[in-house]
Amino acid sequence: MSLPFWCVFISALLIYLAKAPLAKAMAEEGEGRYDNRHPRAQQARLTGFGARALAAHLNTIEAFPLFAAGVLMAHVTQTTGVLVDALALLFVICRVLYLLCYWFDLHWQRSLVWGVGLLCSLGLMLSPAL
Repeated sequence: MSLPFWCVFISALLIYLAKAPLAKAMAEEGEGRYDNRHPRAQQARLTGFGARALAAHLNTIEAFPLFAAGVLMAHVTQTTGVLVDALALLFVICRVLYLLCYWFDLHWQRSLVWGVGLLCSLGLMLSPAL
Protein backbone atom coordinates (compact mmCIF):
# COMPACT_ATOMS: atom_id res chain seq x y z
CA MET A 1 0.00 0.00 0.00
CA SER A 2 1.32 3.44 -0.89
CA LEU A 3 2.19 6.14 1.65
CA PRO A 4 -0.79 8.34 0.62
CA PHE A 5 -3.15 5.39 1.14
CA TRP A 6 -1.66 4.78 4.59
CA CYS A 7 -2.26 8.46 5.30
CA VAL A 8 -5.93 8.05 4.31
CA PHE A 9 -6.15 5.10 6.70
CA ILE A 10 -4.53 7.08 9.53
CA SER A 11 -6.80 10.05 8.84
CA ALA A 12 -9.83 7.79 9.10
CA LEU A 13 -8.54 6.52 12.46
CA LEU A 14 -8.06 10.11 13.64
CA ILE A 15 -11.83 10.58 13.41
CA TYR A 16 -12.27 7.96 16.12
CA LEU A 17 -9.24 9.07 18.09
CA ALA A 18 -10.77 12.55 18.23
CA LYS A 19 -13.92 11.03 19.73
CA ALA A 20 -12.12 9.72 22.84
CA PRO A 21 -11.54 13.11 24.56
CA LEU A 22 -15.08 14.08 23.62
CA ALA A 23 -16.52 10.98 25.26
CA LYS A 24 -14.41 11.63 28.35
CA ALA A 25 -15.63 15.23 28.53
CA MET A 26 -19.23 14.08 28.12
CA ALA A 27 -18.85 11.66 31.02
CA GLU A 28 -17.20 14.30 33.23
CA GLU A 29 -19.60 17.11 32.41
CA GLY A 30 -22.62 14.81 32.28
CA GLU A 31 -22.84 14.00 35.98
CA GLY A 32 -20.30 11.21 35.68
CA ARG A 33 -21.85 9.36 32.77
CA TYR A 34 -22.00 9.34 29.01
CA ASP A 35 -25.63 9.62 27.90
CA ASN A 36 -25.82 6.93 25.25
CA ARG A 37 -29.57 7.45 24.81
CA HIS A 38 -29.24 11.15 23.89
CA PRO A 39 -25.57 11.86 23.10
CA ARG A 40 -26.30 14.78 20.75
CA ALA A 41 -28.33 16.58 23.42
CA GLN A 42 -25.55 16.00 25.92
CA GLN A 43 -22.97 17.27 23.44
CA ALA A 44 -25.01 20.44 22.89
CA ARG A 45 -24.63 21.28 26.58
CA LEU A 46 -20.84 20.93 26.64
CA THR A 47 -18.69 23.94 27.47
CA GLY A 48 -14.97 24.64 27.63
CA PHE A 49 -12.82 21.63 26.80
CA GLY A 50 -15.85 19.48 25.98
CA ALA A 51 -17.14 21.97 23.41
CA ARG A 52 -13.68 22.23 21.86
CA ALA A 53 -13.35 18.43 21.77
CA LEU A 54 -16.70 18.20 19.97
CA ALA A 55 -15.67 20.85 17.44
CA ALA A 56 -12.32 19.12 16.86
CA HIS A 57 -14.05 15.78 16.30
CA LEU A 58 -16.57 17.26 13.86
CA ASN A 59 -13.88 19.13 11.93
CA THR A 60 -11.86 15.92 11.63
CA ILE A 61 -14.89 14.32 9.97
CA GLU A 62 -15.34 17.34 7.69
CA ALA A 63 -11.70 17.43 6.56
CA PHE A 64 -11.50 13.75 5.68
CA PRO A 65 -13.50 13.64 2.39
CA LEU A 66 -11.52 16.40 0.68
CA PHE A 67 -8.23 14.74 1.63
CA ALA A 68 -9.41 11.29 0.55
CA ALA A 69 -10.62 12.74 -2.76
CA GLY A 70 -7.23 14.38 -3.30
CA VAL A 71 -5.38 11.14 -2.68
CA LEU A 72 -7.75 9.27 -4.99
CA MET A 73 -7.39 11.91 -7.71
CA ALA A 74 -3.63 11.54 -7.56
CA HIS A 75 -3.92 7.76 -7.58
CA VAL A 76 -6.32 7.36 -10.50
CA THR A 77 -4.21 9.67 -12.64
CA GLN A 78 -1.12 7.70 -11.62
CA THR A 79 0.44 10.81 -10.13
CA THR A 80 3.08 9.63 -7.70
CA GLY A 81 6.30 10.87 -6.24
CA VAL A 82 7.76 12.96 -3.50
CA LEU A 83 5.21 15.78 -3.81
CA VAL A 84 2.19 13.51 -3.42
CA ASP A 85 3.80 11.60 -0.55
CA ALA A 86 4.85 14.84 1.18
CA LEU A 87 1.41 16.43 0.86
CA ALA A 88 -0.31 13.33 2.24
CA LEU A 89 2.09 13.03 5.16
CA LEU A 90 1.94 16.75 5.91
CA PHE A 91 -1.86 16.57 5.96
CA VAL A 92 -1.77 13.86 8.64
CA ILE A 93 0.74 15.84 10.69
CA CYS A 94 -1.44 18.94 10.39
CA ARG A 95 -4.53 17.04 11.50
CA VAL A 96 -2.76 15.69 14.60
CA LEU A 97 -1.50 19.18 15.42
CA TYR A 98 -4.98 20.56 14.74
CA LEU A 99 -6.51 18.25 17.34
CA LEU A 100 -3.88 19.16 19.91
CA CYS A 101 -4.31 22.87 19.24
CA TYR A 102 -8.08 22.60 19.61
CA TRP A 103 -7.89 20.58 22.82
CA PHE A 104 -5.37 22.99 24.36
CA ASP A 105 -7.20 26.12 23.12
CA LEU A 106 -4.41 27.37 20.86
CA HIS A 107 -6.73 29.22 18.50
CA TRP A 108 -4.43 30.98 16.02
CA GLN A 109 -2.11 27.99 15.80
CA ARG A 110 -5.13 25.79 15.13
CA SER A 111 -6.20 28.04 12.27
CA LEU A 112 -2.70 27.98 10.82
CA VAL A 113 -2.40 24.18 10.76
CA TRP A 114 -5.98 23.92 9.46
CA GLY A 115 -5.00 26.15 6.52
CA VAL A 116 -1.86 24.14 5.77
CA GLY A 117 -3.91 20.93 5.87
CA LEU A 118 -6.46 22.41 3.48
CA LEU A 119 -3.67 23.42 1.10
CA CYS A 120 -2.34 19.85 1.24
CA SER A 121 -5.73 18.47 0.20
CA LEU A 122 -6.06 21.01 -2.60
CA GLY A 123 -2.48 20.34 -3.67
CA LEU A 124 -3.23 16.65 -3.93
CA MET A 125 -6.23 17.43 -6.10
CA LEU A 126 -4.10 19.63 -8.35
CA SER A 127 -1.09 17.31 -8.43
CA PRO A 128 -2.12 15.64 -11.70
CA ALA A 129 -1.91 19.06 -13.38
CA LEU A 130 1.60 19.77 -12.11
